[in-house]
Amino acid sequence: MELVSVKDLTKTYSKHNVVDHVGFDLHPGKCVALLGPNGAGKTTTLRMLAGFIQPTSGTILFNEDTLSKDFRKYVGYLPQHPSFYPWMSGEEFLHYAGQLAGLTKHEVSDRSEKLLQLVHLTDAGKKRIGKYSGGMKQRLGIAQALIHQPKLIMLDEPVSSLDPIGRREVLNLIRELKKDATVLFSTHILNDAEEVSEEILLMNDGKLIEQGPISEIRGMQQTVTIRLSFEKEPKFIHEKLKEIDSVYQVTEENGVFDVTVHDLNAARKAIFERVQEEGWELSLFEITSGTLEDIFMKAVNK
Repeated sequence: MELVSVKDLTKTYSKHNVVDHVGFDLHPGKCVALLGPNGAGKTTTLRMLAGFIQPTSGTILFNEDTLSKDFRKYVGYLPQHPSFYPWMSGEEFLHYAGQLAGLTKHEVSDRSEKLLQLVHLTDAGKKRIGKYSGGMKQRLGIAQALIHQPKLIMLDEPVSSLDPIGRREVLNLIRELKKDATVLFSTHILNDAEEVSEEILLMNDGKLIEQGPISEIRGMQQTVTIRLSFEKEPKFIHEKLKEIDSVYQVTEENGVFDVTVHDLNAARKAIFERVQEEGWELSLFEITSGTLEDIFMKAVNK
């Protein structure tokens, strides 16, 4: 059974559909990455799911509760740029958030203690937030989103502004979160999505252009990449590789050629024949499955 069902979700500003008839389902216990370039409509979609803005049209159902009801009790939300009171301690901030969510003092105290432990801020709980690092603030923001035990946790670009250490801390935390709840997080960092999520929603220009489990989407792609390098870069190699019928695209970076092909067996045979005919000194021949970046670029450039 779906935790969330979204149908024909649309948000219009100045006669432009920022989100354009988007539909998808979220299932319990899954981590889903909402992908897309800047301006794709990711944040607007999350804000509608969080109840901060009303859709122009379409429906959102949480456990069969319709949009006309208050579904904020199901949702924990961390915006891209969360705001904190720097003079508060982390513990005080969680108490404040819990009271806003309608928890009792006993519930707030119990939840705050457990959440500070979950996000690895127990030792920093008494410290002022103004002294927190970027990663610590993001983890505190996630704890705030969890204070009322939501079924859906939504994170908007949770690692985009963090250094490598803070980014790793938050990604590790996302892995822990999905054990007990559904996680939906937006990002344009494809490696992060591939690392922690099982499913993707890929948006571009307000439309949902690809969705489903990453493994299935990879399987539907008809291309495979062959990686080549040579002792000495051959002349006119781009043109000669592109002459092969089963070759879709050829790119090069730092002397390594990525050859995207439709038919692996045919392409492999043809490339080895070309290597022999031209006398190319091949130093690397490696077959790789399509990455999320390949899927992303192919979908966005359709």
